[in-house]
Amino acid sequence: MTDTTSEPQEGTDLPGNRHVHPDPPPTYEVAERRRRAVMAGHTSDLDTARSLAADPSSVVRSAALGALARIGRTPLALSAEELATQLAIGLMDSDPAVRRRAIEILGDPMINADEVVGVAAKQLPTLLTDPDPTVVEMACWAAGENPDLAEVFIDPVVAVAGTGPSNPGHEDPLCREAAVAALGALGHVSGLAAVLAGLDQRATIRRRAVLALAAFEGRDVEAALTKALDDRDWQVRQAAEDLLGVDQSPQ
Repeated sequence: MTDTTSEPQEGTDLPGNRHVHPDPPPTYEVAERRRRAVMAGHTSDLDTARSLAADPSSVVRSAALGALARIGRTPLALSAEELATQLAIGLMDSDPAVRRRAIEILGDPMINADEVVGVAAKQLPTLLTDPDPTVVEMACWAAGENPDLAEVFIDPVVAVAGTGPSNPGHEDPLCREAAVAALGALGHVSGLAAVLAGLDQRATIRRRAVLALAAFEGRDVEAALTKALDDRDWQVRQAAEDLLGVDQSPQ
């Protein structure tokens, strides 16, 4: 997952740290239903998890999705078909928190049923254009966790990352950072231009871009890593040194 300590985002209306919870705390009744949803996952209480997945409160629905995913890790307790259906519903939820939770489950390596992978292939590309940037960021991460679907995800992830001044990518730098990291995980040749373009962005994205270059080969890659040895950010320089196998520390 990406670093959640974002830098000030000049020229946009996005908050400097958009991961601060802006909403009031849940009522006692909502908190109690959420507790029941969480416990359902640990006790394999499928009926409770199913019922709370349609709760009026988004925090309860999100917890219930997590419970269903936990139960679904045992196929005899919950079929892959039902879990896939519940996830598909969660991915279309009106609340971004529920959509994020559903996306997070798609990236769970312990849930790799064909039915769930099919949901990812069908719905994740759309979520990479979601109006909520936190959903887009999570969708980039989930795309990177599904390299077998690289052909499906590569174009929408590149669109988030951007390829240069004429195609700057998503307005939120955390989304661009997550997209560049995903491109490194996917390792698809069509993502190289976006990764190289990431080396001209802010330091957090440059760090991700250098690490992502480990998945690629060629003269452009070698030249970019060599240039990164002189980057003003020490973490970018260190990553480039590690990938090139050089040591620039004073002797």
